[in-house]
Amino acid sequence: MSVVKINVLNVPAEMREELERRFSNRAGMVESSDGFEWFELLRPVEGTDRYLVYTRWRSEEDFQAWQKGQAFQRGHAQAAAEAGQQGGDQSQGAGQGHGHGHGPAASGSELWSFEVVQTAGPK
Repeated sequence: MSVVKINVLNVPAEMREELERRFSNRAGMVESSDGFEWFELLRPVEGTDRYLVYTRWRSEEDFQAWQKGQAFQRGHAQAAAEAGQQGGDQSQGAGQGHGHGHGPAASGSELWSFEVVQTAGPK
């Protein structure tokens, strides 16, 4: 049974472009992971500052293996390094990705987990 992980990121309006740019620069890092099925970065349209990072995995074990793997570490280290190159505050530490430079892009986050019970597509 597939699992869905949704990382909910609180992103102030002035950091939206930066967050999206950093995700764009990391394109391809998750796609080659064993058990990976889908990724979407969802931008809020109205009434919230919360971005949703949607990933779908073949199993919880595949997600955990990716999170502990080198691609995950490289992606988050790359985002932290880019923040530092842009004059950012590196006191928040490497590996905190998603725009944690020159002030954090995400002011908070939480991870939601779901099992896929039903799915449908176009007929």
